[in-house]
Amino acid sequence: MTQIIRKIADLRALVRGWKAAGEVVGVVPTMGALHDGHLSLARAAKADCQRVIVTIFVNPKQFNNPDDLKQYPRTETADAALLQTVGVDVIFAPQPDEVYPDGFTSTVSVGGVSEPLEGRMRPGHFDGVATVVTKLFGMTMADRGYFGQKDWQQLQVVLRLVRDLNLPITIVGCETIREADGLAMSSRNSRLTPEGRAIAGVLYAAISTAAEDIRAGQSDRMAIREAAEKLRHAGFDRVEYIELRDAETLMPSDDTRRPRRMLAAAWLDEVRLIDNIPV
Repeated sequence: MTQIIRKIADLRALVRGWKAAGEVVGVVPTMGALHDGHLSLARAAKADCQRVIVTIFVNPKQFNNPDDLKQYPRTETADAALLQTVGVDVIFAPQPDEVYPDGFTSTVSVGGVSEPLEGRMRPGHFDGVATVVTKLFGMTMADRGYFGQKDWQQLQVVLRLVRDLNLPITIVGCETIREADGLAMSSRNSRLTPEGRAIAGVLYAAISTAAEDIRAGQSDRMAIREAAEKLRHAGFDRVEYIELRDAETLMPSDDTRRPRRMLAAAWLDEVRLIDNIPV
């Protein structure tokens, strides 16, 4: 039976018992509104660890748009039912004042990898992510943390955070789970209109073609320009960026000897969609 815990002290008491028994603890940080992508992370944690915690916390510090925070779906009852089918041990669902009590003033900030792309478009977003992730790692005392590759830049921020601060946790990046048309699964997809959903898969198709063209010898700039044009022609409202970056540092890269990643963000039906693929 999956247990719901809301207090840090209660969670730590339980985890101390697990660790005293020599059990490995995995954590899957989420903001709820779960889908198969989240469940795949929970299953990966189940395969690796004796105990699994899924956190559900809509973190106000990573939203730079108050309306986006307000609109974010909160579906704890449905989420709990899904996690029960996976067999996770605990859902940690604290209230905001449990995570950020009165007088809270600390911020964790990761330089470098957090600054371009999403960092440029959403100022303060990754400070909020780094702060809450650091807190969740401390609260859960987990040995392993599971994150999806759909948010590639977020994954690199977390990897850098753990490395720089010598946090005693191993980070596992899991493959993006996609719909049949290639659209990366996301809680935001539910906000698309039927018409928008019908064309949303063009994002993945466009960057996939661009990556193939680059590997075949086409210039990066031309392939990216053609991908952006495909999105506009399909009916996307705005292409925020399509860029080819070093997979680890997220700096611009034309070095084909190092792993590279194509990352994209585009607007459709007033919904911001992101995706990325290796090149």
